[in-house]
Amino acid sequence: MKRTSTLDMASLATATALGVVMSFAATMGAAAQTEITFSYLWGGVEGEALEQIIADFNASQSNIVVKGVSSPDTTKQLASMSSTSGSFDISDNFGSNVGAWASKGILHPLDDAGIDVADFIPASIDQVTYDGKLYSIPIAVHDYQLIYNKKLLDEAGVAVPTTMDELAAAIKALTKVDGSGNITQLGLGYAWMPTTMTVLGYAFGGDWNGGGKPTPTDANAIKGVNFYADNVVKPYTSAAVNKFIAGFGPYMSPEDPFHTGKIAMVIDGEWRSASLGKVEGLDWGVAQIPAASPELANSTLVEVSTLFIPTNSQHKAEAAEFLKYLVSPPVMAKFSHALGNLPARTSLLGDPIYADLPNYAAWLDALKSPNAKSFSSAPYVTEYVTDLGSAFDAVVQGTQTAEDALKGVADRSATYAQ
Repeated sequence: MKRTSTLDMASLATATALGVVMSFAATMGAAAQTEITFSYLWGGVEGEALEQIIADFNASQSNIVVKGVSSPDTTKQLASMSSTSGSFDISDNFGSNVGAWASKGILHPLDDAGIDVADFIPASIDQVTYDGKLYSIPIAVHDYQLIYNKKLLDEAGVAVPTTMDELAAAIKALTKVDGSGNITQLGLGYAWMPTTMTVLGYAFGGDWNGGGKPTPTDANAIKGVNFYADNVVKPYTSAAVNKFIAGFGPYMSPEDPFHTGKIAMVIDGEWRSASLGKVEGLDWGVAQIPAASPELANSTLVEVSTLFIPTNSQHKAEAAEFLKYLVSPPVMAKFSHALGNLPARTSLLGDPIYADLPNYAAWLDALKSPNAKSFSSAPYVTEYVTDLGSAFDAVVQGTQTAEDALKGVADRSATYAQ
């Protein structure tokens, strides 16, 4: 047996002590890592793109580990935020909800988060500010345009409509009904019915938020709702339209009705630019939504996708660090490009990263329109938008006229929190 010298014993002791220290340091380092949960509403390919960004952040530093969870259930999201102990530290939603949520005290103010908002589109910051405080940060903005199937328009001999009369004629020419009265192709469908009605109201010169207050009975806004009812629903009956819609596949899936040619035109957002180009055999284009008069050209609705930290988050500082990463220019560009969204930073609006997105410029240009409008950040907006959606649905179902349905919203608006 080899004899161990005093020097060897000293070296062994030193090495052992060093190993213990290194092991302890490693253990403490691991313990020092804070895990935060990012519960996001996106799914599918959009969720996959977001998971890659999360992975990039986790690899960029060693103090925070972000766990991404795709959870599109907004009811569950609000329940978590309203509880004593929430299930996530950072999440996303739309700017229209910020006022209502901030007024309830369930959003953590972000004025001290160290994010310079000078580069953000001013209207997007307006939507996430309540009572003089910043409660959410825009990650993307959205607007809506008229998407059309070029093949179907060509087959029907229909030019891309530029006026409301032309749009009405195009809807009629592009809607097909079989001998039994069943619709087999719809001239103008909707991806999001409340959005379609809202935008058509703007295109007739209406204002759903006149003077910063709910104005659901605005005469011109009602004209937009009646336009859809008179040209899409009433000629074919609500029952026929409902039966046709019942056969639709999931939105943006291979069975999406616009993908399969069941719908010739649809009003939808810029995110379709990242997906429609991947649909085999689909030749599509984008145009401004027709307006009732020239001065109303390029009327559209602007919405904001935002990131926020709930008040009940247990890791607000770490969540703020991750939020800052997400809205930094290079990450915002990567994120918005992957989803086909419009960036919330003015410095990115002309970035060449978006050059490969087909027809993207049409939505980008709409942001510059004086007729691009949005709902305010008032506390009542969430309830108001929900009530408008119910009213629009009643019109489409044929259970109420537009005038009566929206008069009901006006009556309910008297009880809204201001």
